[in-house]
Amino acid sequence: MPISNEQVAGHRFLRVLYEDDYYPDQVLDRGAAVLLRLCERIETERPADLAALYALTHAATRAFNDLDAEFIAAGSEIETVARDGIAEEFGFIADAYGFTDADLEELVAPRDW
Repeated sequence: MPISNEQVAGHRFLRVLYEDDYYPDQVLDRGAAVLLRLCERIETERPADLAALYALTHAATRAFNDLDAEFIAAGSEIETVARDGIAEEFGFIADAYGFTDADLEELVAPRDW
């Protein structure tokens, strides 16, 4: 499904992490795909409130939890820079879809990273 939100469609997810050789591109590609799937779900399901949005972002956060082992296997990890970069992407998505009052910590509440 193509993304209809122009702000999201023109955004390169995890750009800051791609610019750092510490993070393997193949794992970042999977992370960017998680974020794109989140956007697709938001566009398809059209959450009516923050609780519904948080349900979607929590599922995506758990997908990032699963990627942590892949980062480690590739000689990397989701550490401070990556944690902040990933969380900021969740904030960007919330803002882009009109949830400007979303709490960044709540967006990624089930994170293990």
